[in-house]
Amino acid sequence: MFRKSNIGRGKFVAERKSLDERIVAAQDELKQRENHLKELIQKQKQADRNARTKRLIERGAILESLLNEPESLTNEQIKTLLQRTVGSSYGVNMLAKIRALAGETAAITPETVQAGGV
Repeated sequence: MFRKSNIGRGKFVAERKSLDERIVAAQDELKQRENHLKELIQKQKQADRNARTKRLIERGAILESLLNEPESLTNEQIKTLLQRTVGSSYGVNMLAKIRALAGETAAITPETVQAGGV
């Protein structure tokens, strides 16, 4: 009868161990990349929030600079004012013109609007 030889068995065990180690290393690398991706997504979300906060502050400051005694108005009154002015046909047309000219001019100023350029 023939007997199985154990000569190649050690090589098989070593290869199996090597593959297992490579799998563990690949899984660790995958976890690190997933964590890095999560960090990048969080940074992007924070950057978006910061940009929005800055935009809200700047636009609020612009609005307050145009109102007489803005501290005497409630938020509801300011909301009503904006709804009625921006929602009017004049406001809608003005916004459409401003958006249409946005690519053509560096800045649209009050003087341009009053002169009929917008």
